[in-house]
Amino acid sequence: MEKVIQIKGHIIRDDIIKRIDASCVQYNGTYRVLELQIGRQVDDISSAKIALDINDEGFTLILNELTNLGIEIPSMNNQARLEPSEKDKTVPDDFYSTTNHPTEVFLDGKWVRVQNQRMDGVLVVKNGEVFCTKLRDVKKGDLIVCGSEGVRILTNNDEQNDHDFAFMVNDVSSERRVEIAVKKLAEEMKAIKAKKGKIIVVAGPVVIHTGGMDAFQDMIRKGFISGLLSGNALAVHDIERDLFGTSLGVDLDTGKVVKGGHKNHMRAINAVNKSGSIRQAVEDGTVKSGIMYELVKHNIPFVLAGSIRDDGPLPDTMMDLIEAQEAYAQMVKDADMVIMLSTMLHSIGTGNMLPSWVKTVVVDINPAVVAKLVDRGSAQAKGLVTDVGLFLTLLNQQL
Repeated sequence: MEKVIQIKGHIIRDDIIKRIDASCVQYNGTYRVLELQIGRQVDDISSAKIALDINDEGFTLILNELTNLGIEIPSMNNQARLEPSEKDKTVPDDFYSTTNHPTEVFLDGKWVRVQNQRMDGVLVVKNGEVFCTKLRDVKKGDLIVCGSEGVRILTNNDEQNDHDFAFMVNDVSSERRVEIAVKKLAEEMKAIKAKKGKIIVVAGPVVIHTGGMDAFQDMIRKGFISGLLSGNALAVHDIERDLFGTSLGVDLDTGKVVKGGHKNHMRAINAVNKSGSIRQAVEDGTVKSGIMYELVKHNIPFVLAGSIRDDGPLPDTMMDLIEAQEAYAQMVKDADMVIMLSTMLHSIGTGNMLPSWVKTVVVDINPAVVAKLVDRGSAQAKGLVTDVGLFLTLLNQQL
């Protein structure tokens, strides 16, 4: 039996009919376009009436896909269906899985904006408010939004990245182009700083290896960095450089391996352990320069998330994965911009926590890192493929 739906949105730009066709083929269904009103330009809103002859599972999945693409389904503007969780960390099988786009839920005759927006969460309703919640944080009895009825995504909301921020691409053909992109990024950062906004940096140890640490330290001193997210390695190599002038035993001034330098990173960890923490190592004079030094001196927060490969680790490194995730999420809350510097896993992890309206910049010498981040849902990310040391040096000059 055919079910007729009306849809409204970027039907032409986002190939919505083609997506419906593919879904119908997948679930052995058919469709007919009964009406189609196209906007004057490709980015204009269009509307359509479509008849779907497909089983219930396929119909539900098509509705979910359309909703996640920001397509408005007027007939779906009904009260959202709420079902209670029967056990901690569990939800009904047909729970609505969130995207990172601004979302609203129809409750008691009005659209309610979802709070704490992020991808791969569930929607929990409490006292008339809706919260994007990780599955692990769901409690027995929580009311969970199920299905896509009564849910809409605002893909064109003003809070998202505006077109003026599209100054980067996933490949860069010349250094001149890097300079242009960096100049525009600096302008964005100055504007955010002027309004006392929040710029978070996610960085890997390549910042040290490529000689970008001096520029990064200067950016901290200038007040452009609101927080740092990283792993154990960046802090260890940064402190090793301060104490011994090396990074993984390589002299950063000459590029030559220092005799016995292979143990310098462990000596750096040992020195911080004697002080008790990175902050205490700065305060007692053990650490006298570097990125971590500047962060401590300027009271800029940082989170170091550990991994199975870490030596030591430093006493500040959080080895509880859930605890580290929560600390990361708290750091990027209300961020205006997140800059990711050559650290694929930390970048992807942080990208999963960000709503789509946060300006996101990914810098890496490997274009695959940028592509992977976008493939995992962070479509707002703008990529710059270049050496991180060069990038930071140019950016600091512009700032």
